[in-house]
Amino acid sequence: MPRVKLFDKNEALNKAMHLFWKQGYSATSIQDLVNHLGINRASIYDTFGDKEKLFFSAFENYRKTNTDAIAKFFESQSNVREGFQKLFEFSIDESIRDADKKGCFVVNTTTELIPGDEKIVKIVRENKKTFERLFFDYLKHGEAHGQIPEGKDLKALASLIYTLYNGMRVISKVETNKKELMNSVKTVLVLLD
Repeated sequence: MPRVKLFDKNEALNKAMHLFWKQGYSATSIQDLVNHLGINRASIYDTFGDKEKLFFSAFENYRKTNTDAIAKFFESQSNVREGFQKLFEFSIDESIRDADKKGCFVVNTTTELIPGDEKIVKIVRENKKTFERLFFDYLKHGEAHGQIPEGKDLKALASLIYTLYNGMRVISKVETNKKELMNSVKTVLVLLD
């Protein structure tokens, strides 16, 4: 008779994601996962595979959750400049309130595992393309609705906003003055005029 899982797989994956996000891949042991998830070692291996496979599943979960949330957020914001400003405000507020100062899981993983892990390089490159495409499409929407003048290099702007967005997740780990952080955002968003 097969054993019945006594835990929710998605809940366990979310818990693993938060632990890897907080501690990083290298500093998180299988025993840490056992303790944090409240699941025995055999169940972790049976459900998720080894530590690396669980990490990649957790990392993908984070990426998908963020991508979906930002796409949905943009759909709710008809004014592109205001939408970007609110996105940065939300991100900065979230970072400042985070007692663990986790920042961005993707940025943390990039700095921890690159160079050295080609699988991570490929995933991080894909993440960059995905976000730049999201930002570009949103900028294009703004251009089509007369909110951004025609003739601007929207791909370059999408790349710049992506770079600033990730940089803010790092800087807000140490700089907690929201006004100062938003001044940098406002300076970049002037480029949309």
